[in-house]
Amino acid sequence: MPGRTYEFVQVDVFTQTPLAGNPLAIVTDARGLSDGEMQALAREMNLSETTFILPRDPATEAREGKKVRIFTVEQELPFAGHPTLGTALHLYASELASNSNKSAQITLDLKAGKIPVRFTANSESAGRNRVDGQVFGEMRQRDPEFGTTLSREEVARVIGIAVDEISSEWPIQLVSTGLTFTIVPFRNQQTLSDLKFSYGQAAEFLKNTGANFFYFLCPERREGRLEAQARMFFYGGEDPATGSAAGCAASWMVQHGVAKSDEQVLIRQGIECRRPSELYMRATREGERVTNVRVGGYTVEILRGTVAV
Repeated sequence: MPGRTYEFVQVDVFTQTPLAGNPLAIVTDARGLSDGEMQALAREMNLSETTFILPRDPATEAREGKKVRIFTVEQELPFAGHPTLGTALHLYASELASNSNKSAQITLDLKAGKIPVRFTANSESAGRNRVDGQVFGEMRQRDPEFGTTLSREEVARVIGIAVDEISSEWPIQLVSTGLTFTIVPFRNQQTLSDLKFSYGQAAEFLKNTGANFFYFLCPERREGRLEAQARMFFYGGEDPATGSAAGCAASWMVQHGVAKSDEQVLIRQGIECRRPSELYMRATREGERVTNVRVGGYTVEILRGTVAV
């Protein structure tokens, strides 16, 4: 009995350079796949995430957005940053090829809710049907939830560094815009680059605190522009670019006065694992509230293929 075939594309997210950034597989029409088959395909792709687009009739999509599901090799996620941005930019490029009246915004209907992504296209992109690194996408994440703060001494012990390497100027804090991260501010970028860390050594600690992962961050203002170096380790190794964590970092920076309201901050991540990535983030401060969390970047397509199920 012949199997069913499904088309997929693979893109690199948060980069304009092929073979950099964070890779993502996108099954472009996943109708007919069961949950188990989606999970099996994500394991087969063996990337940090694979997304599955489930097209609906135009009226429903106009009202509810594009239905997308996100799977790691182990489980389905309600939200993740680079899969959201990469999938939205792929959809934008597909609309660009088939519809001259394309929208400047696409909304993804995820398990975590509706996530709008806005686009700014360079003129060189006109008429292309593949993501080519010439369109900037910016997703708005959920408003942040700020959780508990943790002691520098305890976190330093778990990470395996001297306590003085963690900045005392700002708190270590749990933050979520859909997925919870513990933001850990480093004092020195070289210390962060040299860090030897594995997710396993902190897994129990993170589970007990209610966070999913650490997001190690070293902010530095250069010639008036705020940039930050970041690293994130998970059960699959080191993540080249973590869009969900960048939203948490933007919220944390605005909350604690590291960044000004609506100031765009460039996060550089993935350098140590040889997948350099650039994430642009910002958030708005309204009185005591942080809102309008936005994370953006570019994406470039690497390959297309067909998989049989």
